[in-house]
Amino acid sequence: MDHYLDLFLQYLQVERGLSRNTLEAYSHDIGAYLHDLTGAAIAAPDQVRALDVASFLARLKERGLSPRSRARTLSALRMFHKFLLIEGYGTTNPTAVIEAPKRVSKLPATLSPAEVESLLAAPVGDSPAAVRDRAMLELLYATGLRVTELVSLRTRDVNLTAGFLLTRGKGEKERLIPLGESAAIAMTRYLAEVRAKGDPHGANPYLFLSRLGDRMTRQAFWNLIKKRALQAGIRKNISPHTLRHSFATHLLENGADLRSVQLMLGHADLSTTQIYTHVTRERMKRLHEEFHPRG
Repeated sequence: MDHYLDLFLQYLQVERGLSRNTLEAYSHDIGAYLHDLTGAAIAAPDQVRALDVASFLARLKERGLSPRSRARTLSALRMFHKFLLIEGYGTTNPTAVIEAPKRVSKLPATLSPAEVESLLAAPVGDSPAAVRDRAMLELLYATGLRVTELVSLRTRDVNLTAGFLLTRGKGEKERLIPLGESAAIAMTRYLAEVRAKGDPHGANPYLFLSRLGDRMTRQAFWNLIKKRALQAGIRKNISPHTLRHSFATHLLENGADLRSVQLMLGHADLSTTQIYTHVTRERMKRLHEEFHPRG
């Protein structure tokens, strides 16, 4: 059965243009599923029954996987079996009758505008690290980039004169995002005072570099933002995605239309962006309860 997984991953990479991280997620989820089937002596797609799929999902639940994770796994299995059906490797789709686990809607964590200001001001001083960190945080909040998109930026992707950057999101889809004045100022200083000196010959194409001159990694930036949050006195458990959530929420709170926010975030489906309308409603409700005389 592993042979079919290889064919499926090749299809996702070549035909769908999915990123390496997404391919690894599919490989992990479907690989565990196929391992489960092998243990049940199932060696061909048409031997798989709906009960086998349901049993696998039940075991995931027993292991403590959340409804969200199990729904994601079922989505991957549906795509896999649909691929097998279309390509003629099987004649049935055992996932067709399986219902997705009910998800508990969880609102994303955000920072208040005051907390964002404190975070952006945390890198104090003129050291290369402080100048770089301030530029990265300003850019992340100004654009709502995913952390992978942020660390994947190349110097050629940012046009400070025009005030835009070009990023490549999920599925390698490109989008233009405005920078804003504060981010542009921080970026101008970083490029002139830090980036130019750290890589004088332009040998490294990536925009943000470590102190050793290597490309900034996702994990390094995670550690960076947690460090700066502590310095800012923020006790929330934040991540790079917290600034992305804050970016979207603050735009909507200040009157931005949902479609524009969707385009800037790079969401394929508007329903994904609509979660932020719930965030703003919840915040208004809390403000009413706290400050209204009869709240």
